[in-house]
Amino acid sequence: MSNMMERVYAKARANVKTIVLPEGDEPRTVQAAAILHREGLARPVLLGEADRILSVAKEKGADLTGVTLVDPANSPKRADYAEALYDLRKAKGMTPEEAHRLAGDAMYHGVLMVQQGDADGLVSGASHTTGDMLRPALQIIKTAPGIRVVSSSFLIQCANHSLGEDGLLVYADCVVVPNPTAEELAQIAVSAADTAKKLCGFKEPRVALLSFSTKGSAKHALVEKVQKAVEIAHTLAPELMLDGEMQVDAALVPEIGASKAKGSPVAGRANVLIFPDLQAGNICYKITERVAGAEAFAVLQGLAKPCNDLSRGCSVTDIVNTVALTAVQAQ
Repeated sequence: MSNMMERVYAKARANVKTIVLPEGDEPRTVQAAAILHREGLARPVLLGEADRILSVAKEKGADLTGVTLVDPANSPKRADYAEALYDLRKAKGMTPEEAHRLAGDAMYHGVLMVQQGDADGLVSGASHTTGDMLRPALQIIKTAPGIRVVSSSFLIQCANHSLGEDGLLVYADCVVVPNPTAEELAQIAVSAADTAKKLCGFKEPRVALLSFSTKGSAKHALVEKVQKAVEIAHTLAPELMLDGEMQVDAALVPEIGASKAKGSPVAGRANVLIFPDLQAGNICYKITERVAGAEAFAVLQGLAKPCNDLSRGCSVTDIVNTVALTAVQAQ
């Protein structure tokens, strides 16, 4: 296990949170819930029919003793959740009947548990798409104060310990926003700095907004967007150590940073990298993972309460790690 995940596990155990898993009868999720409970990393809540969940657990040899099982269709909270959902969405045309139906759906029920304070966070994605979870999360939990865009951060653990913070870097956004505006890019930068503090324990996030230009070395509309994002980010979070636009070598390598961006508080020692669009971010995190052999852990950021997405090809360990990260976000 990487040093970063060891720190995350220790934090999760120190302040145990309740995390709801809407895909309650999915085999990997059932196995992960047993581990999470046994290791004291979270209080998992599995949503679904109890008989079905227990049958999967038996098949997989997973001990669910002490793990909470909730059937959304027959939950005593369903009526209350339906009322809360109707109040939130009636202005958008939702009827009481539709609210009652959705409150019996595992994904909506799970998101409502978080919104109503009956769970601290949610993890799904082993058998659902990102959109299946994000839609209800945005409708019900909404975004954090001052943030209008949900994005992602990848926590990247590199073998090269001279990079970032002892080999740990935060990349954003690599999953959610295809072509962010300057305003969205600024908000992604502020959210990623917050993620770096909460999950990576960075006392001083040093945020570089990346481009193919460093400090005006190239002229193009794409460069101007990043320059504008830097200005907006400074107004959103004036205390944040943030700079750009800069090329990735200027952001990471001290001598190149000193030569290309003289006097920058971030150049050559950035630990948070903000990509100008999703193509750049997604390509770069996969190259870092596959070519450099780095470990990559993804979280969503910008929601008022933490909800995280898994890859449908995830392993049991991936689910355990993502729940632990979500639990720390919820602290």
